[in-house]
Amino acid sequence: MQFELSEEQRAYVASAREFAQAEFRPNAAHWDESSIFPKSALKAAGDLGFMGMYTPEDAGGLGMSRLDASLIVEELARGCTTTAAFLTIHNMATAMIGKYCQQSVVDSWCPSLVAGETLASYCLTEPGAGSDAAALRTSASKDGDVYRLNGSKVFISGAGETDVLVVMARTGDSGARGITAFLVPADLEGISYGKKESKMGWNAQPTRQISFDNVCVPAINRLGEEGQGFSIAMEGLDGGRINIATCSLGTAQQAIVDATAYVKDRQQFNTAISEFQHTQFQIADMLTELVASRQMIRLAASKLDNGDPNASTYCAMAKRFATDAGFKVCNEALQLFGGYGYIREYPMERYVRDTRVHQILEGTNEIMRVIISRQALMDGALEVIQ
Repeated sequence: MQFELSEEQRAYVASAREFAQAEFRPNAAHWDESSIFPKSALKAAGDLGFMGMYTPEDAGGLGMSRLDASLIVEELARGCTTTAAFLTIHNMATAMIGKYCQQSVVDSWCPSLVAGETLASYCLTEPGAGSDAAALRTSASKDGDVYRLNGSKVFISGAGETDVLVVMARTGDSGARGITAFLVPADLEGISYGKKESKMGWNAQPTRQISFDNVCVPAINRLGEEGQGFSIAMEGLDGGRINIATCSLGTAQQAIVDATAYVKDRQQFNTAISEFQHTQFQIADMLTELVASRQMIRLAASKLDNGDPNASTYCAMAKRFATDAGFKVCNEALQLFGGYGYIREYPMERYVRDTRVHQILEGTNEIMRVIISRQALMDGALEVIQ
């Protein structure tokens, strides 16, 4: 079992770190405070290939493994949690288009998507279908060479600012087998966008509801076959869980770096805070949980890359553990800053706000426990989940 990164992987990490520290980190607080969606920074990420990391090579992407992509995402999240998180959503949608759309559609959309010149949103969640994604009600009815799309989606990252939507809609009976995926240009007639949500965190990307009123979507824009949408969505979510866990990991890594530097410099009772045993133990526990999270994420990514039949369970475990641990680490880093951690002059409060939602999206951590426990209770399962 190989735990060390290859030279090529180390080069990915170095490139992503340099980019994130130069492009994301100096601007993250401003983007957050002013609710700026940094399209120019995303385009710059596209220039390095970061907007099409695991999109197939024949669609113009890098065709990376999920493990290699996670190395890059971790470094990007150290620069700006919110922008890195949107970048992963864009990557997920773009990879779906590149893998499942007809070649003419791939040729029309993927070059600009992988370059970051156009942006994609992923549309699964509905007002009445959050954790129970198979219960979605947005419908797509075939009418000649188009589908007529009706319904609504909520909590859609980038909505109103992106150029293309990957939409899951019902084309058949109730349940998972009646769902189909579509590429929907974001400016089609009949699409309307709700107000930009005022959120606790993730302020550097807009979140809106999207409504579809008899929107005519060309049949050629379907991803895969009718009824294949739910499996495409779940495949995307396995990788999405690795992505969002990695965003927590990267943010928590930066929080520890910042907090460690602070406690070495800050003095109380004529002694550096770092000299107090409680502080030392706190940092030791934070770092241990961070390294454990990193190994779980990389294990899950490797399982997904290698087509392990239990990859979904590993992805759920990594997501549950790393997003809980990442939020805890950021919160404890804020505590080490004392009152300064609570004011916006320092990034600690932003780290806490931005990582909190990771325990909710891509499947809540309660749903992750459902996935894990179902697998664990199957006969013989514990002999193969190791």
